[in-house]
Amino acid sequence: MAPGDENGLGLRIYGDKGGLEWKQEEPNKMWFSPFGKPRQRITRGGAAPIGGDHSGATVRIPPGHPEGYLEAFATLYSDFAELVRTGSGGEALPGIAEGVEGVAFITAAVKSSGENGAWVKLSDV
Repeated sequence: MAPGDENGLGLRIYGDKGGLEWKQEEPNKMWFSPFGKPRQRITRGGAAPIGGDHSGATVRIPPGHPEGYLEAFATLYSDFAELVRTGSGGEALPGIAEGVEGVAFITAAVKSSGENGAWVKLSDV
């Protein structure tokens, strides 16, 4: 343990064909270093189809989404259910003001796209 070294867990495995390196700070990738060849980055899901053979069989979310993606939505759904059930809680949930801001952002993005990427102020939509 070292102060300032968050999640510094790392694993290195060496064998007769090369080595593997994984770090908890970047859990969705691993490095494979085959002997006599360049180092290769392997990502979670990579090119394997979701639910496909081998490593793809254990991947439930699309490549590019971190493992916490599903848990984040589960937390929001749980908070919302608690708010509906009891009428309290849900402090982390977005409200009407955040919804209005989100719509304004999307409207500005669509307007910017229609104007060849021109800058659009949120206050102008």
